[in-house]
Amino acid sequence: MKSKMILMLSLVMGVITTILFFQYMKQFNTEKVATATFQTVGVVVAKEKIEKNEKISSEKLEIVQKSEKDVLPQAVKSLSDAEGKLATSMIEKGETILTHRLGSEQEEGVYVSRKVRDGYRGVSVGVNINQSVTNLIEPEDEVDVVFTKVIKNKEKQDVPQSIILLNKVRVLAVGRKMVTPENTKDPYLEYSSVTLELKPEDAVKFVNASEQGKIHFILNKRPLMNEENQTNQKQ
Repeated sequence: MKSKMILMLSLVMGVITTILFFQYMKQFNTEKVATATFQTVGVVVAKEKIEKNEKISSEKLEIVQKSEKDVLPQAVKSLSDAEGKLATSMIEKGETILTHRLGSEQEEGVYVSRKVRDGYRGVSVGVNINQSVTNLIEPEDEVDVVFTKVIKNKEKQDVPQSIILLNKVRVLAVGRKMVTPENTKDPYLEYSSVTLELKPEDAVKFVNASEQGKIHFILNKRPLMNEENQTNQKQ
């Protein structure tokens, strides 16, 4: 009788020990999974949509915590690594910034084709000092294109007639210079051609006009200068 009691107690204790062991292991595994699940890393994402070839500002970026297992090796983790770079393709709002989708303005100075936006074309025209605002037009400026053609009046005299052919056109390059003055060793170089970014139909109109008469450029004020002036006025 006593032996049976001891055997029964041993079995009960064994069952209890087994249950406690499995509960402990279950708790241990749960904590391990929870730790792995909540291990996160901060990555830079687009706070707003960023267009192709746009210079990325800090206002369009933010750091978001994401699960480490979901973060690609190319993900940018510091705002300073993306700020001031050029987007080589469009980046949607909330999208993680990846290193291979960033380019420097120096890199854009090698291939003008990388600066041309989708749906546009690059087209050049020869210019002299007067036509180019005394060579003061720079890459990324905006210009109005003025077309002048000599026509005959009623008295059959030659009379020049000028019209604004195109408004606020982006300048891709002047001569072979494709970056702004602050990003080049020789900021002020003479040049004899200007390359514009135009829609295909406007490019045809532009080339046709340059063959028929003279082209002059009217320089617009840079939008960035306006923003800087507004900032200075607020201060």
